[in-house]
Amino acid sequence: MNDIIYIKSVTQAHDLMGIEKPKHPLISVFRHTPEMSKDFSDIRLAFDLYFIALKDGIKGKFKYGRSTYDFEEGALTFISPGQVISEPEGSNVDSESQGWNILIHPDLIRKSPLGKNIGNYSFFNYDVNEALHLSDKEKKSLAELVSKIEEEISQNMDKHTQKLIVSNLELLLDYCGRYYDRQFYTRSNMNKDTVTHFEKILRTYFKEEKQLDVGLPSVKYCAEQIGMSANYMSDMLKKETGRNAQDHIHGFIIEKAKTILLNSGDSISQIAYGLGFDYSQHFSRIFKAKTGMSPKEYRNIN
Repeated sequence: MNDIIYIKSVTQAHDLMGIEKPKHPLISVFRHTPEMSKDFSDIRLAFDLYFIALKDGIKGKFKYGRSTYDFEEGALTFISPGQVISEPEGSNVDSESQGWNILIHPDLIRKSPLGKNIGNYSFFNYDVNEALHLSDKEKKSLAELVSKIEEEISQNMDKHTQKLIVSNLELLLDYCGRYYDRQFYTRSNMNKDTVTHFEKILRTYFKEEKQLDVGLPSVKYCAEQIGMSANYMSDMLKKETGRNAQDHIHGFIIEKAKTILLNSGDSISQIAYGLGFDYSQHFSRIFKAKTGMSPKEYRNIN
């Protein structure tokens, strides 16, 4: 595998793809063209940019982290600064693919409300195989917003340009959040299986006493066992159950703690360490937040 190529600017990304220089230094909208069909096999790209891409009708694969995703069905993907993507060797990306791409430098939104809230769009940290699959109606809605952004980029800039670009970009992301909610809903049966799998992972974790060696189970650990990104799994659980992954983990641990408190004479510190907490105060704080009382109060009341 070659060294990572770091893409630090919109202009650099255009140069790499062999397309004309961007019309705006901090944002670019472009379509896939035959001229862009370069061989990126076995090359890793790290973006210091936000990258949103709708690949519609493409036949090929891209590698993202440890996952390889087949784009044949078409999907909308999101990449945030610092993430690495690559095209596996031997991958055949069809030059006739359709769709659009948006490159955004963080400086474009840094002073705007979107810059402060961009972290709330957790799908920027999903794996590529957790891409958003759009209906034709949804594609049309997003395409209209992309066209508005493209129009603002193409005309002479004035005092309204940046605000309008960022406003349309934020609206596009809000719609994507809605469409992800729809995707979670339509995959409800699959999600229920994931919830069951998640709970089994937690039971196995404590049955094997992993907490004694490595501490509390983390969201990242559970997600890796399921084969999802931590953000996608947590958002899916929230949509399905009303609680995110961390809430599920804490809830599971507190239920175990309740059983131990009522059926053993172990001290609060012993119980805390046995559950994987480094500090008993941390255990007591979470227990009270979940139950409204301290472990000692719970033991005495029952």
